[in-house]
Amino acid sequence: MDASLVRISKFLSRVLRHAPESVGLRLDEAGWVDVDDLLAAATRAGVALDRPTLERVVADNDKQRFALSPDGLRIRASQGHSVSVELGLAPVEPPEVLFHGTADRNLDSIREQGLIPGRRTHVHLSADEATAVNVGRRHGRPVVLRVRAGEMHRAGHPFHRSDNGVWLTPAVPPAYTDFPTN
Repeated sequence: MDASLVRISKFLSRVLRHAPESVGLRLDEAGWVDVDDLLAAATRAGVALDRPTLERVVADNDKQRFALSPDGLRIRASQGHSVSVELGLAPVEPPEVLFHGTADRNLDSIREQGLIPGRRTHVHLSADEATAVNVGRRHGRPVVLRVRAGEMHRAGHPFHRSDNGVWLTPAVPPAYTDFPTN
C-alpha cells in the first residue's frame, strides 16, 4: 500500500476504532458509521478522502481492518476498538491453540496478570504463529505465546472471530498461556 493510502488507513483506524469524536462522528452500537458522514468528517479534518479511495483502502488493507456494509453505505473497523461497541459476533469454538505476539518486555506482567485487553475491548489472538511474530515485532523484540484456547473454551471462556479472522476474547488467564523457555 502506498504512503498516502497508509496515512488514510491510520486515519480510519483512529476514527473507527478509538476516537470518532475527534472528527465529530458517533459510531452506532455496532461500530458502524455512514460512509457519507465519514467522508464529510475527513474533509473537515483536512484528510483528502473520496469514496473510490476509501473502497481501495478497505479492499487493499492486508489485515482487512475495515468492513463495508453489504449495501456499501456504512463502514466500521473489524476489531481493535478502544471505544465500546458490540460487533454482534456469535461465540465460536476456537482451535485448540491460538497465538499472541508481544514484546519480551511484557512477559513478567503477562505471567502475573495474563493477557488483558489494555485500552482495547478484547485480547487479540491469531491462528498462526507467523502473524503473531509480526504483531510482536511492532512492539519490540517479538515473543510468541501459545494460548490453550480449546481448554479455555471448555472452561467457559468465550471466543469470537472477527470478520478479518482475528480471534477475540475478554482476557487470557496466565494458566492458559504457554511461555517460551529460551
